[in-house]
Amino acid sequence: MIKVGILGATGYVGAELTRLLSQHSEVEIMFLDSRSYASMAYSKVYSNFKDIVEDQCTSINLEEDLENIDLLFCALPHGLSQKAVKKIVEKKKKVVDLSADFRIKSVATYEKWYGVEHEAVKELEKAVYGLSEIYSHEIAKADLVSNPGCYPTSILLPLYPLLKEKIISTDAIIIDAKSGVSGAGRTPGDGNLFAQCNENLKAYGIGTHRHTPEIEQELSIAAGEEVTVQFTPHLIPMTRGILSTIYAPNKKTVSQQEVKEIYKTYYQHQPFIRLLEDNEYPQTKAVYASNYCDIGLKVDPRTNNIIIVSVIDNLVKGAAGQAVQNMNLMFGLPQEKGLQQPPIWP
Repeated sequence: MIKVGILGATGYVGAELTRLLSQHSEVEIMFLDSRSYASMAYSKVYSNFKDIVEDQCTSINLEEDLENIDLLFCALPHGLSQKAVKKIVEKKKKVVDLSADFRIKSVATYEKWYGVEHEAVKELEKAVYGLSEIYSHEIAKADLVSNPGCYPTSILLPLYPLLKEKIISTDAIIIDAKSGVSGAGRTPGDGNLFAQCNENLKAYGIGTHRHTPEIEQELSIAAGEEVTVQFTPHLIPMTRGILSTIYAPNKKTVSQQEVKEIYKTYYQHQPFIRLLEDNEYPQTKAVYASNYCDIGLKVDPRTNNIIIVSVIDNLVKGAAGQAVQNMNLMFGLPQEKGLQQPPIWP
């Protein structure tokens, strides 16, 4: 059995990790860390876990309570993960970090976009970016995996093959992405009040969203040259899910069938990538509460653009599910282990 602990277990991502790992046949959860709910039964924090997970939340001591685990899932906000990751790496244990602290390789870029000093530079140098379908070999050998952000996952998976094959131009990619309210986390705020989210749709973080450098870093690696994107996220009044519509210039004037063949070459053996048929486009409900990424596309000869639509569940494939997928790779398990639940409909 893989013995795991979860830091930040009472956030939405922590709850998804608990849901998935509690049903994973190769995993034993050793602790559910929460400062806010220490000593409270987990099923009192989330009533859906009644008679399923009755462990008490505990505020762990980083010096003492990491000894009896094989892997730590760190689901803390950016800036707070660094101390915990340093400790677990020091103890020569494995870690999947779900914050942004180890995603961006340039310390200066991270500090500019996130506004905090990076205090774990040595660990950053060792971190492997955890986009499971692209870096599976590197993840399998890693001790520290940095789980991708939710928006980046929905964008990188559809764009990576086309940039790698130099099918699209790198200087005019436009991304229009929409996320459910759970992406804002569990902490109450003016922007996620029901009365202001319901029957409302708004763009935010235009030109300034913190996932931008992560997206550009990984797209630049795929393309072998600097990539700059126009990324506009939106908040949409639903609980969970991300839909990204991506517009990319068709540099080589390839056909619809040629693009589909490229995707098949890259993803036909990937269990969580589902390529849709011609004139069929993804919808968030089709991946709800699952680890799937659905991708549909249209090669538009009139504008000479390739239009790609992708959907994921932001809390699963965009966070906890991908973290479990990475854990599976790190321990030599089939990557779909514990993640085969079909999406919920309706």
